[in-house]
Amino acid sequence: MTVDGATVGFLPRPGLVVLIGVTHSDTPELAASLARKIYHLRILPGERSCAQTSAPLLVISQFTLYAETARGRRPTWQAAAPRPVAEPLVAAFADALRGLGAGVQTGVFGADMKVMLVNDGPVTLILEV
Repeated sequence: MTVDGATVGFLPRPGLVVLIGVTHSDTPELAASLARKIYHLRILPGERSCAQTSAPLLVISQFTLYAETARGRRPTWQAAAPRPVAEPLVAAFADALRGLGAGVQTGVFGADMKVMLVNDGPVTLILEV
C-alpha cells in the first residue's frame, strides 16, 4: 500500500487485508472484540487462524463500507463515524490485534491510499460482533 508513492504498509508474507469501517455507535470494547474474532477466525488454509499461523494483518480504514445507496445515484456516508471518532477506534483495533500477538501493518488514516492485493480464493467476509 502506498501514499504519495511511498510504501506505508505491506504484508511480508500471505496474511489478511482487513478493511475496517467505523460507525457512530462503535466503542473501544467493540474494536477489541472484533480484533479477537478476526485473529482467531479459522479462514486460512487448513482451517487455521492468524493466531495459529502467525499470519500478518494489514489494517486499512475504509469509511466507504458505510455507504448508503438506497436513494438516488450518489452514495452518502452519514452512517460512517467522523474522523475524531473513527481514527482512535481504528487505532484501538490495530492495537488490540498487536496485544494478541499479531503482526500488524496499517494504512494512513484519511490518506489517498493505493492498495494492491491478491484476493486468494477469492474470499471476502463481512464481520460484525
